[in-house]
Amino acid sequence: MPASVSFDEAAEAFGGLAEVLYRSDSYTDVYEQLCRTAVELIPGCDRACIVTLSAGREPRLEAATDEIAARVDRMEWECGEGPCVDAILSERFECDPDITQHPAWPNLAARVLRETPVRGMVGYRIVMGGRKVGALNIFSDRKGALTPGDADAGAVLAAFASVAITAASQKAEARSLRDGLASNREIGKAVGLLMATHAIGDEEAFEVLRQASTGLNRRLADIARQIVEDHNTRAGGSAG
Repeated sequence: MPASVSFDEAAEAFGGLAEVLYRSDSYTDVYEQLCRTAVELIPGCDRACIVTLSAGREPRLEAATDEIAARVDRMEWECGEGPCVDAILSERFECDPDITQHPAWPNLAARVLRETPVRGMVGYRIVMGGRKVGALNIFSDRKGALTPGDADAGAVLAAFASVAITAASQKAEARSLRDGLASNREIGKAVGLLMATHAIGDEEAFEVLRQASTGLNRRLADIARQIVEDHNTRAGGSAG
């Protein structure tokens, strides 16, 4: 691990994150790249993980660089203390670069020291739309390796994580809206075709679609799309 990261290296790391965000429709890809970037960007970081909090306030491990990072996160929630717990459930921020001496989280530290090589840790809130949605955990296997400069670099990465996850959410919502509009257009076309073909009203035509969807165990939009495609195929054959 390098002692420091140059501006060019930092720019390249954030550029890689931006590229993942641009080309991916998966939150998982974004979370995993954030964890990899933490190890690349923060000299004292050997492992990292990201946890989100469900609407029911249940923690969910979204990504981890390795099993040890995932195990330490599980220990945090089992012990009810740790950097991730603090970051998500309170406004508290704590960086403990050496958990072998007067640890900030005594119960957690005892387990971590006994079961893993981790010797330092810090957690950062991830915020979306003004509300806490998760945390970025940074772990070091070396006592005292997490310096104040590392803590600052982690804070910058956590801020980028907040922006990235917000952007991913908006991208997903936009895609869902586009899909919904496309489905509605197909349903509208199918209803119109059924009305014209069978001389029925719009409510009756929609009910025909709904019953077909239920009977065939297929999405309403898929049934509608099939009706439109079949009609276009027949129309094309007739024209030929």
